[in-house]
Amino acid sequence: MRILIVGDDPQLGLGLQTGLRREGLAADWVKDGDAAEHALRMDRFDLLVLDPGLPDRDGLALLRKLRDEGVGIPVLILTAREAVSDLMAGPDTGADDYLAKPFNLDEVSGRIRALARKSRTQPAPLLRAGDLKLDRIRRRVTIKNRQVSLSRKEYALLEALIDSPDQAVSRARLQANAYDWKAEIESNAIEVHIHNLRRKIGRDRILTVRGIGYQVVSKPGD
Repeated sequence: MRILIVGDDPQLGLGLQTGLRREGLAADWVKDGDAAEHALRMDRFDLLVLDPGLPDRDGLALLRKLRDEGVGIPVLILTAREAVSDLMAGPDTGADDYLAKPFNLDEVSGRIRALARKSRTQPAPLLRAGDLKLDRIRRRVTIKNRQVSLSRKEYALLEALIDSPDQAVSRARLQANAYDWKAEIESNAIEVHIHNLRRKIGRDRILTVRGIGYQVVSKPGD
């Protein structure tokens, strides 16, 4: 899951980014509305965490603009405790949930995962390719009910592959699922992680599709 954090408070932005990455989520932080719009044009995000007090414009006005333009990703508003009831009672802002400051990382992470589960665009929580299963809720991968331990990057790559079983998935899509926006990525990084994935789940479960990327198969060895 890829999260875009929008807010100019370094303690909030950097702290959330670091904490969410430790939770296994790809998180990017931008400081104003212009940067947020640019990021959303350049890449795909699954959820937006927004502090309304932006330096270049009102954050709620930005959100209404995004909704008018058809940006439908879930949005979590972070705001002062006294403002939450006013926001919830006032005109529709386009937000999906509100969280009052101060908060802790567990609260934010819990709200994010709840919004992801409720999102109409969120894929099924359980993905499978034959006897290979990926549980998004528990972040657990099993083969014939035997749990497989994966790194964060390996999990992200497998999630993208198994979301389209028996279909080729491009390197660009795999890269977008596993790395933060504008992250510096070594040229052979995908290949290294795929090699490690094959070692853990079986070489014949992931095929190389020349000129495109990779494909996870439901019936390995056929």
